[in-house]
Amino acid sequence: MVPIYLDHNATTPVDPAVVDVMLPYMGSTFGNASSVHQFGRTAKVALERSREQIAAFINCEPSEIMFTSGGTESDNLAVMGIAYANRERRNHLIVGAAEHHAVFESAEFLHQKERFDLDLLPVDREGFSSPKGLAELVTDRTALVSVMQANNETGAIQDIQALAQVAHERGALMHSDAVQAVGKINVDVKDLGVDLLSLTGHKIYGPKGIGALFVKQGVRIRPLFYGGSHEKKRRPGTENVAGAVGLAKALEIASQRMKQDEGSLRKLTNYFIDAVLGRIPDTVLNSPRANRLPQTANISFKGVQGEPIILSLDMENIAVASGSACTSGATEPSHVLTAMGIPPEIALGAIRFSLGRTTTKEQLDHVLAVLGPIIERLRAMSPSRPGHA
Repeated sequence: MVPIYLDHNATTPVDPAVVDVMLPYMGSTFGNASSVHQFGRTAKVALERSREQIAAFINCEPSEIMFTSGGTESDNLAVMGIAYANRERRNHLIVGAAEHHAVFESAEFLHQKERFDLDLLPVDREGFSSPKGLAELVTDRTALVSVMQANNETGAIQDIQALAQVAHERGALMHSDAVQAVGKINVDVKDLGVDLLSLTGHKIYGPKGIGALFVKQGVRIRPLFYGGSHEKKRRPGTENVAGAVGLAKALEIASQRMKQDEGSLRKLTNYFIDAVLGRIPDTVLNSPRANRLPQTANISFKGVQGEPIILSLDMENIAVASGSACTSGATEPSHVLTAMGIPPEIALGAIRFSLGRTTTKEQLDHVLAVLGPIIERLRAMSPSRPGHA
């Protein structure tokens, strides 16, 4: 059986068309975009053209796009850069309780080491935060509210527009980690009302090692690195021209395919969810039924832990995950599921299935055929299996 990859939320294969446009900038067109000679000017033209394409995709000005090494750096820069730039007047941060570790740990560092006040915005059983809940936390000292647009583990899509409105009413800035959303659902920074937004390439069939941070014009942000005047002195370092070109191409392809991909992936994902819940007893859907990324399904299997399921499926040439790839190997229950109020014994048995453009119903049927026996076998070996005294 050809390997089946159901871990697209961790990373995606690079689209061949993306590779094609990147190759010249890894070979003959190798100039440093900061150099003033013809080699550098050629690279600079490609870099700025890519910036324009990315800006158009999320509906902002090219000057508001800052290139980074990926989603983690974009999140760190947004949270820490805004906090440091505003600490004299505002020393309070609010981040979602189900954020990616790139946001959560940045805020926790500022709280523990830099004495910023920090509040976590709660989520309900389906992973959603409410504007009312935010209104109870935000104050005139709040510098930044950071809530991800789409959750990497459950696929829950937040009402960022409503949350941003609440933040702005108290003068706070709004950041959204849209790493999982951009290229999969419509992301328009003006409609969302955000001041900062993170995105990356490798979640959307683009290259690893390239991302971007939208910073609204007029927003002050302090750099985390020093050593050059690149990216308006906010992010020094020789620009990754090949990566920027690849990211722009990946977004161009996404713009052409988004409606088609969203429809087909939602249909396949719903089929898979219904089949798992219908065929395998004692299963729990952790992802919301509505307002969910089209390709994401997080399902818990009672009486079994996630890692043995992953390893057993891997032996069948099927790749899945237990949550964020950044925390793979962790034996603690997911902080996302914990924040949603899911008991540890259920959260520990959670598996994230994330589909992609090449996923077929035949592949899912094969996964279903082997998944049931795997769960049955693992439960028979587990003292915590459902109904076991």
